[in-house]
Amino acid sequence: MRYLPKGFGGERRDPEEVKRDGWLERGVLVIAEDDDRLTWPERELVRQLGAKLYGKRPSPEVHHD
Repeated sequence: MRYLPKGFGGERRDPEEVKRDGWLERGVLVIAEDDDRLTWPERELVRQLGAKLYGKRPSPEVHHD
């Protein structure tokens, strides 16, 4: 018999379900900067809020071959 502590094992919830529950239950919003459900102005707002709260993200390195 294998014993797993509470919260371990079983089925993993879908990430979108976790995000939705976080918003509905705790008021925590998780948004990807490049979420294609958002319009450009909405994505830009997310980028600006993220930079204000947590600092600017590093620019992706461009490789020229």
